[in-house]
Order: sequence, then C-alpha cells, then structure tokens
Amino acid sequence: MKKQNEIAAINEQHWEKMVQEGCGFTLPWLNLNRNLIQKYINGQLEPVPEPLIDIYPADILQNIQGKDVLCLASGGGQQSVIFGLLGAKVTVADISEGQLKGDQKAAAHYGYKVSTLKTDMRDLSPLKDNYFDLIYQAPSMAYIPDVHEVYSEVARILRKGGLYRVNFSNPATEFVDCEDWDEKGYRITRPYTERIRQTNSRGDIVIEFKHYLSNIFNGLIKSGLIIQQVAAKSTLLRKKHRCNARLPLDWLRLDYICYDTFVSLLYIVVFMAYLIIHLRDHQAEHWQK
Repeated sequence: MKKQNEIAAINEQHWEKMVQEGCGFTLPWLNLNRNLIQKYINGQLEPVPEPLIDIYPADILQNIQGKDVLCLASGGGQQSVIFGLLGAKVTVADISEGQLKGDQKAAAHYGYKVSTLKTDMRDLSPLKDNYFDLIYQAPSMAYIPDVHEVYSEVARILRKGGLYRVNFSNPATEFVDCEDWDEKGYRITRPYTERIRQTNSRGDIVIEFKHYLSNIFNGLIKSGLIIQQVAAKSTLLRKKHRCNARLPLDWLRLDYICYDTFVSLLYIVVFMAYLIIHLRDHQAEHWQK
C-alpha cells in the first residue's frame, strides 16, 4: 500500500472529526429491512423515503445477491447496509477508521458479513484485479485532486460486465455550502477557476477539489470509457439533519452510470453526480446471471 500523503492525512482527520461530531454521513442506517428495499427496487414506494432516496438508480440493486460489491470511499454504515441486506458480498474501503466502524456496527446489527479496508481511494492495491461486480462510490471525489487516479484503480479491480457508480459535485456549485444561504438564495462567492479549498464555510480544516466536466468526461474516455447516453431530471433534497446544517432545496447534481471501459448512462440530477461503469463485452449475460 502506498504511503499516505498530506492531503489524505488532513482529510482523514476531518472525517474522524465528523464521526466524533455525529455528522449525518457518519450515522449507520439501522432501521431498514430487505422487504422495504425490494419495494424500492420494484418501484413500489412513492414518495421514496429517506435514506433510500440517496441510493439510485434503483435498478443497480437488481440481482445483486451473491455479487461482489465494493463501497468505495463510502464508509459510515449506510450504503453497505443496502447491499448487505440484499445478500451481496460487501467490502467497504474508506480513509476513516471511524467510518469503517460504522459499517461493522451495521453488519453486526443486521447479521450479515462485511469486509473493511482502511485506505485512500486512490490506492486500492490490496484489492484483487477483476474482482468486483459493482463498485458504488458515494460523494467523495472532492477529496482527491485527480480523478484519473481513482478511475485507473477502479478499471483494474472491476470485472468485465461490472458496474461503477460514482458521485460528482457540479463544478458550478462545488464550494457553495449550506451556510451561504442569505435568506434569498445561495451565493456563489468563489471564482469558477478556483479549484482548491482548504477550509469550508464552517472553518473545518479539510482540502477539497473542484473537478471540471472536461476532466470528469475526458478522464473516463482516457480510461477507455465511452459515454453512451445522457439523461436529465430534477429532484429536491431536504436533509437538514446532515452535519447539523440547513441544506438547499434545489441544487444541481451530476449523476453518471458507466461501464468498465464503457460508460452506459449519465444522469444530471440534483447537486451531486453518480456514475456507473460497465464493460460492454458480455454485459447482459454477466449481470443477469
């Protein structure tokens, strides 16, 4: 495993602090059950309740039982719960030991097994090549300076026919926080060309990076990924419990679904972005087994 650099060390400390403070992203989901998740997959929940509204698109959860799933930079005992309850073989990789303890706590609560790996998302060297059927990455790309480093690792460990789902913040609102609300709107006060922020509006010591769409898309292409479809929709997020801050009612989110070496679908939703990557060769027969 590579030696941790300064950026990773600072952001690790930030997330350990978030765990201690009980930030919403660090609280395990302990009130779910498989029947409820299955109804979500089948489109039988309207409106979709929290926290399932954060797990999308729902169709990536179909036929997941027995699959090897990696929750990448997605510790906290949240996303891993969904896959664990559906019978997947779950591994969680996260830079924060406190976050990984959340995944262990959730697994013990529900009675499924989970493997955890403390590592920087840019260094997945302990994981085998061509191993995972699905890699699910929650909002976390802002904590690394170069998306290519993650793409290359994902491409290495993802099986042919596997899916990669990842979130990106819209670069236009990357550094706009809940505290930027002025009772009329959320003010953009930083230049679009500013790529690095070393403290957020709460004064937390954290290093965040803006990723331009050109880097996101060209990075996929350079990794052998091809964008096949683009779709857009809008939704509202109301999660005042997260990090004890008021969240905006309507942010722009960029959501992507891609194939391993070939991008399958891109959604533009609200505030974040998800991306799923899938290998075009043998796609259908692999995922539908």
